[in-house]
Parts: sequence; C-alpha cells; structure tokens
Amino acid sequence: MIYDTLMKKCIKLATKGMGSVSPNPLVGCIVLNKDGLIISKGFHKKYGLNHAERNALINLNNDETRDGTLIVTLEPCSHFGKTPPCADLIIEKEIKKVVIGMRDVNPIVSGKGIKKLKDAGIEIIEGIMEKECKELNEVFIKNMTEHKTFVAIKTATTLDGKIATSTGSSKWITSEKARKEVKNIRKRYDAILTTASTIIADNPQMEHKNKIILDRNLRTDFVNAQIYKNGICYVFYDKKIASEHLDNTLTAISKMKNVKLYPIKTKFDKIDLDDLLSKIYDLGIMSVLVETGGHLNGSILKYADKIYHFIAPKILGDNSGLSCFDFQKISDIAKASEFEYCDIKTFKPDILLTYKRK
Repeated sequence: MIYDTLMKKCIKLATKGMGSVSPNPLVGCIVLNKDGLIISKGFHKKYGLNHAERNALINLNNDETRDGTLIVTLEPCSHFGKTPPCADLIIEKEIKKVVIGMRDVNPIVSGKGIKKLKDAGIEIIEGIMEKECKELNEVFIKNMTEHKTFVAIKTATTLDGKIATSTGSSKWITSEKARKEVKNIRKRYDAILTTASTIIADNPQMEHKNKIILDRNLRTDFVNAQIYKNGICYVFYDKKIASEHLDNTLTAISKMKNVKLYPIKTKFDKIDLDDLLSKIYDLGIMSVLVETGGHLNGSILKYADKIYHFIAPKILGDNSGLSCFDFQKISDIAKASEFEYCDIKTFKPDILLTYKRK
C-alpha cells in the first residue's frame, strides 16, 4: 500500500530528531499535492521548535497544498504549547486528507487533533504502520502513560556472557565498529547511568549531555575522573555512609558547576532503585541508558524496557569471569526474567541483539 511506503519515509525522517526532542515525541511528516506528488517533508528537529507538520507546511502556499494529503507518524496537536496547533495550520492550508500512524497518547491531544480535522471536513485515515510508529515513540509512550523514565541497558559480552575476566580485564571485548554504534545509541537517550565501581575500574569518559552516577559513599575522584570532564553529572549518594566524606567532597566540587549532588534512599544496604528512578523522572530525564557492571544490571533488570546486548565471538571459559547479569540464583527456569528479540544487527565481527520486555 502506498501509504505504508510513505509512512516508512516519515518514520525515517522522525529519527533525525533523536536525542534533541525530549520530552516531546519523534515525528516525521510528508506532504503530497492533489496529484499525489511529494512536495515537502518535515520532522521535529528540537524541543521547543516547530513540530514536523509545521516544518513541512510553513513554506508552502495554498495553491500547492489545496486538496493535498498530509502523512504524519503522530496525531497532529490541537493545542497551544511552545508552538501553535498543527491541526489549525493543516486546516488553513486546505489539506483534504490526513494519514496518521498513531494517536497521541498525551491526554491534552489524544483524539482532539483528529476531531478538529474531521470537524473541518478533512478525511482521516488512521493506524498506518501503527506498530512501527509506536516503537518509534516507545519512550514518549511510557512517559505519558506511566509517568516513568524509560530504562534501557547496554552490555557487551563474550559468547559465554562475560563482561570481564576474573581480574577485571575487559578492554576491549567488542570491536571498534561496535563501540562506535554504542555512541550512536547513547545519543538516543536523555542520560547515561553508571556506578562508582565502573568509574574506578575503567575511568570512562562517556561523553553525553547528562550523566547519572551512583556513588553511595562518594568515593570517585571528582577532580581527575574523566566522566566529570563533560556534561551535567547528577551524583546520587547515601547521606549516612557518605557523611564523613561529604565536607571534603563539597569543597572539591564547589568550583564544578556541572556536578550536582542528590541524597538517595537505601534499602537493604543498596540504593533504592524505586526512589532513584522517581527522582530521575522528577529531574525531567525521560530516558536513561544504563552502562555498568553485572550487579546493577541485574538489580535494575526488573525496571528495564529494553536491552542492547553486544556479543563478541570470544569465549573465556572461566567460571570466575564477571557476568553481565549477576544478581540472583534461581532453581526454577520459569522464574527467569523474560524478554523478546526485536532487532539483530551485525558490526563485524560482533553482533547486536536488541530485546524488549514482553
């Protein structure tokens, strides 16, 4: 069907906004004239700027758009936000038909944009490649329907599921091609989350605009650790455990405008992940990519919406090697955490398996 082909193009356009539109959704749009020819394209480029439909329509006159068709991944908005309603502009441009991938899950918009267009006499076709459009905006959907941060885990292992040898040696399990893809994945998320243990063991730079660091007793080197050299760093600590270091730490970071400290609740001598994720959401961080060791990977697994699993064609064959999910012992396979494959890619010689929660 021709609308499927055009919607695929809209989805591809929408992905150009990855990493820039949060907390807004990713949206792509194509405009056809009355003869069915593509005359304009647009996507939501950055939060606060024009929506996809406005970008596609703004430079067209009514002689070009009259009786035309607009294809868009998400229901056009009907309210004034940071920009005027897209539905009003579509009506103004005398568009005859609007083809929509999915309804907006934002209660401010949901169904209202479609109603406004229908009331203006515009034909509406809904649900074109709806599944793919929902996958495109999996983060936005969770934010809107559950009011929670979307959680993804990235791990890189050998064929036997190890992230390091028993001595901690891990550089490099995967190839340069795979590591380059990791940088692309990071760009899709509002923040990266890691731990003091990972920072002390690997001293990673993790270039990103937002970084969340779990450092219960403030033992990372705020002055010299590479991770603090760029981006905003949100450091969560246990106020009771860290009290003896707190004064020295505050002095060390007093000149570091990019480091922000937040006390966090603990449960059974571990960071309370419910409290952590709630605080992250309250900070306006709508999605987070977890990059750390097996213990936190395992602990946060029950909150994970997606897993990026890079696998290198290497075998340690060492039972004492560090595992990617090291958090529980079960005797009944029925109690295992279950995910499903949603994508497989190759970055020779490695592969990337992407899973999502069932």
